[in-house]
Amino acid sequence: MQSIETKSSWVVASVALVILALSFGAPWITIVALKLIAAESGGLRSVLASALAWIGYGAGGIVMGAVAERIGVRWTVMFGALMIAAGLALSTGGATWQLYLGQALLMGFFGIGGMNAPFYVYVSRWFDRRRGSALALISSGSYMAGAIWPPIFERVIAHAGWRHTMLYYGLFEMIVVVPLAVAFLRAPPELPLPGGSLGRSYVAVMGWPANFVFGLMSAAVIFCCIPMAMPQAHLPALCSDLGIIASHGAAMLSVLLGTAFISRQFWGFIADRIGGLKTVLLGSAFQIAAMTAFMLTQDEVGLFTVSAAFGLGFAGIIPAYVLAIRELFPAGEAYWRIPTFLLCSGSGMALGGWLAGVLYDYFGFYAPAFAAGVLANAVNLLIVDTLVLRRKYVPMRLA
Repeated sequence: MQSIETKSSWVVASVALVILALSFGAPWITIVALKLIAAESGGLRSVLASALAWIGYGAGGIVMGAVAERIGVRWTVMFGALMIAAGLALSTGGATWQLYLGQALLMGFFGIGGMNAPFYVYVSRWFDRRRGSALALISSGSYMAGAIWPPIFERVIAHAGWRHTMLYYGLFEMIVVVPLAVAFLRAPPELPLPGGSLGRSYVAVMGWPANFVFGLMSAAVIFCCIPMAMPQAHLPALCSDLGIIASHGAAMLSVLLGTAFISRQFWGFIADRIGGLKTVLLGSAFQIAAMTAFMLTQDEVGLFTVSAAFGLGFAGIIPAYVLAIRELFPAGEAYWRIPTFLLCSGSGMALGGWLAGVLYDYFGFYAPAFAAGVLANAVNLLIVDTLVLRRKYVPMRLA
């Protein structure tokens, strides 16, 4: 069978990467400015803005994914760019409800929600041989954002304040993303599915009802993303507590996410060869080891090292999950299964970041939060290992 992959496939994937790297920059302003924003919200680090943003773009992916299926991803991306700018502007209003509404509804639900999940479905339709590598590439957008933007935001916030930083960035993101969407995001090639399986459902996946398997995967990603979010959301604040200067804390976050971006391409290469579920299992094992190390490390050099190891571990997990969904379920169901799955992923990220803040506020230090993350990661490993074993020994049946 002739492959649908061309040079255009990689151009589209690269443009999606750039757009996501710009769009996912917006939530990092809130993370870098966590202590400043928390000081205006009662001093608690369980401030909900970041958590609401995760839930917002997770839920938005379901709605905007369906919209993109009807009108095309170009339009949801352009609309999303406008909404991110509007959400950042509203977040600077001064009232807590403006911060939450701007982050969750405008920037999250309509903004990133109109880009992230629709891009996973859209880009996967440009590939049939190296789909795992392509999904790994575009999913690196959020980590490229984390590698690039925190040090920049730390300096701009110190100079101009977090409100002006949001306004400047919203305008910049809108000016760049809209022209890219107009120029490059055209309809993908038709995917040649064997046997006309588009629109057919599996009556059983690995010997279990298809939706039961999908539910297990969705639960697994929640437990996986709880520990995944904790260092990302609280590393700069942890460094500040330990007497490490703010610029070094932001740099540490960049190391974590920069390592994730680089290693994610390696994980995509692995996923194309061993499959999505096995790649998830390997990545989750790396993640729990690094999460354990965070509980035992207090000095700056050690934290830089553990941050790099953590980035290496979690980098390939989410795109490998998406690849597994494409492997296990019909392509005609991707438009709702992938966004629903990403909602669960975003909910886990929101829960992890929020839970770490709550546990810090109660205990006064971060070790209990990291211990809770290790426990959640262990539950994830149990579920994924069960699915890997079922995949090995039990076949699928078409309805």
